[in-house]
Amino acid sequence: MPGTIWGMKVEGAYTFPGQPQQVWELLLDPESLRQCIPGVETLTETSPDHWDAVMKVGVAAIRGTYKGKVAIVDKQAPNAYTLEVEGSGGPGFVKGSAKVTLEAAEGGTSVKVDGDGQVGGMLAGVGQRMLSGVAKMLMNQFFECLIGKASSLAA
Repeated sequence: MPGTIWGMKVEGAYTFPGQPQQVWELLLDPESLRQCIPGVETLTETSPDHWDAVMKVGVAAIRGTYKGKVAIVDKQAPNAYTLEVEGSGGPGFVKGSAKVTLEAAEGGTSVKVDGDGQVGGMLAGVGQRMLSGVAKMLMNQFFECLIGKASSLAA
């Protein structure tokens, strides 16, 4: 249905080498974000912690170029922040927010992500299960890239 809007939940937990403060700085570093957000073509800061983004997603029915906004709000350094994302492109729109929590853990810092979003337009016709799988895959790519950066900093 063209008018369908799906709600979607994404959750994940990642272990980073390094102390929470180092991991915090990495997670909020615009250059790291630019390098690690999957498919990002441009990430332009419009004000502190707010960016305009252009992303190219090459997955199945979600393939396309999306223009959107990324914001980091409710910062409680170095323990938590909220990541807000909205984007639209040919196949539809995506809007969501995720609470990101950092805590010291054995051997580094535990980063937990608890997010939810809405997907609408033709994207919603793709089906919730596939969209959740793609969201999880993109989130894993993003955090694995950042963990790689943290590992080279910690080395």
